[in-house]
Amino acid sequence: MNELQRILAALRRDGLDVESVEDGALVQEGDSSVALFAEAAEGGGVFVRLHLDLNLYVDEEALSDVLMGVNLMNQSLDYGTLLLDPLEADDDEDDGLPEAEDSGPDGLDERVTFAVLGRSVLWLPSLEERELVRLREHLTRFERELSEAVERTLHGEKGIRA
Repeated sequence: MNELQRILAALRRDGLDVESVEDGALVQEGDSSVALFAEAAEGGGVFVRLHLDLNLYVDEEALSDVLMGVNLMNQSLDYGTLLLDPLEADDDEDDGLPEAEDSGPDGLDERVTFAVLGRSVLWLPSLEERELVRLREHLTRFERELSEAVERTLHGEKGIRA
């Protein structure tokens, strides 16, 4: 049983909804699915990477303001970070539009549109029970902290009003 399989078995024992995918897993945590990837660390132990897609898209015109907001939010986060990730265009589709007019399925210009994502990396020195408990706690706090930070920013007292 490899590192990822051992981690997934432990999370399932803790009652989490875990679905294996290609080289990782999707863990249902709260209202979100957190992608989890594990790999052996060179110096021993295991690196666990967590990815949370927050499904917030940023247009090029708002990019500088959003970058500033993401930087400010990151200053108060303990269990993960928020970053902007360029959307990847589907190279397989040729919709007949000139390249400058290419847009995604939602009408977004994918060349200048970014998704807000949450990321975290945790090093586990071993896969003993106490380290797996620490991973479970980190996973829970990661999802909650990032989701609450974004929610506060978008809808809080001093947040952005849509």
